[in-house]
Amino acid sequence: MTLSPSAHGDTFCRDHLPPGDQWPELTFSLPELRYPDRLNCAEALLDAAVARFGADRPCLLTGTGQAWTYGDLLRRANQAAQVFTADFGLVPGNRVLLRGPNNPWLVAAWFGVLKAGGVVVTTMPLLRPREIGVLASLTRPSLAVCDHRFTGDLAQAVPGLPAVSYGGDDDLASRCAAKDGSFQAVATAADDVALLAPTSGTTGKPKATMHFHRDVLAIDDTFGRHVLAAGPGDVFAGTPPVAFTFGLGGLVVFPLRAGASVLLLERASPGELADAIAAHGVTALFTAPTMYRAMLAAGRPGALTGLRRCVSAGEHLPAAVWEDFRRETGVRIIDGLGSTELLHIFIAAAGDAIRPGSTGVAVPGYEAAVLGGDGKPVPDGTAGHLAVKGPTGCRYLADERQRRYVTDGWNLTGDTYVRDGDGYYWYQARTDDMIITAGYNIAGPEVEQALLTHPDVLETGVVGAPDLERGTIVKAYVVLRDGVAASPAKAAELQDFCKQVIAPYKYPRAVEFTGELPRTGTGKLQRYRLRELAARA
Repeated sequence: MTLSPSAHGDTFCRDHLPPGDQWPELTFSLPELRYPDRLNCAEALLDAAVARFGADRPCLLTGTGQAWTYGDLLRRANQAAQVFTADFGLVPGNRVLLRGPNNPWLVAAWFGVLKAGGVVVTTMPLLRPREIGVLASLTRPSLAVCDHRFTGDLAQAVPGLPAVSYGGDDDLASRCAAKDGSFQAVATAADDVALLAPTSGTTGKPKATMHFHRDVLAIDDTFGRHVLAAGPGDVFAGTPPVAFTFGLGGLVVFPLRAGASVLLLERASPGELADAIAAHGVTALFTAPTMYRAMLAAGRPGALTGLRRCVSAGEHLPAAVWEDFRRETGVRIIDGLGSTELLHIFIAAAGDAIRPGSTGVAVPGYEAAVLGGDGKPVPDGTAGHLAVKGPTGCRYLADERQRRYVTDGWNLTGDTYVRDGDGYYWYQARTDDMIITAGYNIAGPEVEQALLTHPDVLETGVVGAPDLERGTIVKAYVVLRDGVAASPAKAAELQDFCKQVIAPYKYPRAVEFTGELPRTGTGKLQRYRLRELAARA
């Protein structure tokens, strides 16, 4: 694999790319996917938007009344780049860990890191110190930029890591105010790494996916341009964190490329989200199927009728949810399938092309196939492994699992699908132990590891269980140590314990006590039998 000369003085990312023979085949079939050799995606997104749409155009809004124009964001991003380079000695290629909920300063920091030639490593504020520490040991950041409310666990997770906070006293904002805001973006290569996006594997051991500067634009030149089709008059909102690539696309890349504005909400209940959509005139919404269902259940369909584009991802969108939402609001939800490995959505359909219950067709710029166990395409109507290729693809940071995700040039998503004769893809199931619930990917073994640190837990097995409200929930089967009584109180204790050890959204919503777990003759846990039990419960 031939790469352009890098602008990175710190060569960590180039040094840890997978070997070229383990890369997926990258295809650039559309004219808009042919990028120049030198490209800084922050400049291409933000500076270009100011030049095209004007500095005074509304850009970032919040539920607390903050409002930044495109010019405000550009100035603060440039100031942040000055802070990172002048005050903290950032050099191109250094990794910078970003930590905080969705708010304007997080976005400014994201742009500032990239303009300075740094590599962004985003983390969700829900992560616990142990999880942050594992990710930091993998990506080796030189600097952290952290919301002031989350600096305590950051210091605990990565002692000694230089950090600058924002939102409190003597923070990033005050440092930025001392800078003049004049900064020339580093002329990075289009194939220099811009993002290390974390994802969890089925073992709970995190992986970091490596994305180039051109990849950030490619997700807009495919899904954004050909499916979403946003314009300057749109107002975006959504629930996924910017730390998720689903949130990064929906709340940063797509709106800025279109000259639209973004409502950033740190968190919102279904009713609060619906009310915010109505109050701010939101027209484009990104969230999970659970939230679409919950907003209807909260009695807020009238607040949603101004929506023009609704995108659902993170888990399969049931046809019943699509039909209910269309009936109550008149809006057709776009069901998108994407992955952190490919950065964003590669199968979807919009408008009249939607077939409820189907994920859609391959997004322009991508191609997909359903493969059998021999790696060959199966006939239409036959279930098999979904495989995808396009302008983006899986590149794990120094991880042996690269060989399993990429085969014969295809990205294997870990999903079982059926393709029909018209090229529509119909979801069947996950092919690994990942639990997908409310838009989050949760590794069952990671939850097991957390439960096993409780002194009363002898053994545990964690699987996804069907649930009418959420589609799937995390369920734990637990064997308690001798002398400890099973009870609802004990189950609640274990749930609360999990919330303190790992991110709260990963905790088991159901706990069932059992005398033993099903195992093979060699002692391996048979999770498929637990899934069968959960399905019958």
